[in-house]
Amino acid sequence: MRLFKCQVCGQTLFFENSRCEHCGHALGYMARQGRMISLEPHEGVYLPAGASRGRLRYCENARHGVCNWLVPLRHPGRFCQACRHNRTIPDLKIPANLPLWQRVEHAKHRLIYTLLALGINPRTRAEDPAGGLAFDFLADPPAPGKRVLTGHENGLITINLSEADDAWREKTRAAMGEPYRTLLGHFRHESGHYAWNLLIAGTARLAECRALFGDDRADYGAALAAHYRNGPPPGWQNGFISAYATTHPWEDFAESWAHYLHIVDTLETASAFGLRIHPASTNAQSLHADIDFDPHRAPDIGRIITAWLPLTFAVNSLNRSLGQPDLYPFVLNAKVIEKLGFIHETLRAHRAAAVA
Repeated sequence: MRLFKCQVCGQTLFFENSRCEHCGHALGYMARQGRMISLEPHEGVYLPAGASRGRLRYCENARHGVCNWLVPLRHPGRFCQACRHNRTIPDLKIPANLPLWQRVEHAKHRLIYTLLALGINPRTRAEDPAGGLAFDFLADPPAPGKRVLTGHENGLITINLSEADDAWREKTRAAMGEPYRTLLGHFRHESGHYAWNLLIAGTARLAECRALFGDDRADYGAALAAHYRNGPPPGWQNGFISAYATTHPWEDFAESWAHYLHIVDTLETASAFGLRIHPASTNAQSLHADIDFDPHRAPDIGRIITAWLPLTFAVNSLNRSLGQPDLYPFVLNAKVIEKLGFIHETLRAHRAAAVA
C-alpha cells in the first residue's frame, strides 16, 4: 500500500483517511487515478482542491463511515468502484454489525486496490451475471444452527461477519491450528478462486497450471473431506505454502495467490517508507535489500523474492524482540516460489493482453 499526501498542506495520508488531520480538508480516493484527493465543497458536492472543474461526490456507503472513495458526479451509479461489487451487506438495524462491517470494508477496499494495481478491473454482477465479482457479508443467525461459511462460488465471495471480530477470529485460528488468520487474508484467498476463473480456466495457461498445482478436475468435495479427516500429507512443507494448500489444486492456487498479494502489498508499503535492510552482522547478500521498486510491475518473481526474504527476516526478528510471534510464519521453498512465479507471469501476460 502506498502513502499519500494532502495536496493542500503536504500532510502524509493513509489509505483509509477521509479528512486531513492537519488542515482539515475532506479527502477521497479516486480509484481510476490511484490518488487520494483533497476536496473543497462546491454546490452540494466537491471539487478537487484548487480546481474549478471535475465535480465529485462520495460513494453512497460513505454515510455509514465504511468508504472514502469518490465517484464522478456524471457517473450514473451511487457506489464507488469497490462498493458496487457488494451484493449483501449486514443488517444495520443491529448496532453491533456496523463496526464489524467497517472492518470488513477496509479489508475489501484494500483487496480492490491491489487487484487494480495488478491490472485486474473486475466486472460486477450486473456486467457479468454468471461470474462477476460480488460480495455477501453475512452474520450468523442468532439461534444456534447452521453458520455462515466464508467461501467463493462463481465470483461470489461470502464473508462471515464474525471474521471481523478479533477475539472470535483468534479463537477460531487456534482451534484450527492455523499459524495465520486475518480478515484481509480471507479476502485475498477467496479472490484467488475468482482469479483462477478469470485468468486460468479455459485459457492457454490451464495445462501449465495443472502441471504445477495439480489436476483441478479431482473431486473437490472428496478432497476436502479427506483433508479434514487425515490432515496434510507428510512432508507437505516441501511443496506447499500452507497445510490447507494441500487440500486440492484450487486451494493450492488460492493460497499461493493470497500470499502473492500479501507479498506485493507489503513490499509496496516497505517501498513507500523507503526501507533498506542491511544487517550489520553479515555480508550475505541474501539478507540485504533496498526496497525501492513497484512490486506490481517487477520484471520477474526473482526481483520480488530477493527483497521479500530480507524483509521477513527483519520483521520477524523485530516481532520476536517484542515477544510476538513471527509476522510472516511461512517458508518460501523452491516449489512455492515457482508457483508464485507462475502467478506473477500470468498477471504480466494479462496486463499485456489488456494493453494490446
